[in-house]
Amino acid sequence: MESTRIGFLGFGEVGRRFAADLRAGGAQRALATYDLLLHQAAAGEGMRRHAAAQRVDLLTDASGLAESSLIFSAVTAAQTRAAAQSLCARPLGETWVVDLNSASPDTKIECAALVAAAGGRYVEAAVMTSVPPHGIRVPMLLGGPHAAACEPVLRTLGFVATAVSDQLGIASAIKLCRSVIIKGLEALVVESFTAARAFGVEREVLASLQETYPQFDWEKQGDYLFSRVIQHGRRRSEEMQASAEMIDTAGVGGVMAAAAAFRQAGVATLKEAGVFEQPTEQKAWRDRADAILKLVPGGGDGELSRRGDSTEPHERLPISPTRHQP
Repeated sequence: MESTRIGFLGFGEVGRRFAADLRAGGAQRALATYDLLLHQAAAGEGMRRHAAAQRVDLLTDASGLAESSLIFSAVTAAQTRAAAQSLCARPLGETWVVDLNSASPDTKIECAALVAAAGGRYVEAAVMTSVPPHGIRVPMLLGGPHAAACEPVLRTLGFVATAVSDQLGIASAIKLCRSVIIKGLEALVVESFTAARAFGVEREVLASLQETYPQFDWEKQGDYLFSRVIQHGRRRSEEMQASAEMIDTAGVGGVMAAAAAFRQAGVATLKEAGVFEQPTEQKAWRDRADAILKLVPGGGDGELSRRGDSTEPHERLPISPTRHQP
């Protein structure tokens, strides 16, 4: 294609960081983005400021990105298929479409078919760790029949991309199996530490964890993991639901992934209800746990262990997702 423009379908944490890193690296290419939230006052204002600072053109619809030579799709797992559909409303020529979303292998296969029908070259990309510390240097695994050809295109731009399979779904399977551990650990820490705080035993719990796993600073990990769940719980819950669905297809049963999705979604619901002050900031995990426990009768004061209350946990804590039934 004659165009050298790079497009971003979705301009959240990932899209904005990639755009900023490309500019910082001296990229002179045109950059453009479309995001549904651009039309919302609160979220859209921040996106518009960032776009102006990085000289990123704001488009009025996703199909306008078709004029790009390379498009990154960076939306939530639940929006992956719809994003691909909106992108393919116009012919894509031979545009590279790099799907960064944490969706299931089946969804990636469906998206690849949509892009191929529009004339584009679809590549699934599994982002293997948190983007913010690494930016475009975050390790990415590429999959699909166009993965090997796309690898040098991305590496030339400064990305750390490695083609792992010409079969669609393999890179995503690697990512989602890993996510059961990573996002599951986040959910476990939120649940365990908040309960320990409620019973007034957090010092003993953290001391025991420190003895068993001395390589971790559990205080700092608590602060960080609570922060990640509060900031991105909705997106993470969708990713874990995708993990659960994928694991179900293997006949293993995605019980733990579904449970992590439940906890992540619960924290997201509390954030959306305004429970957490300055939710985008990292704060002490005890403060975050106390904010949750303020919703629990008798919570936040170490009194739960003396109450003898038989009330079910989901009745104490008002969160909207339905508890997963294995």
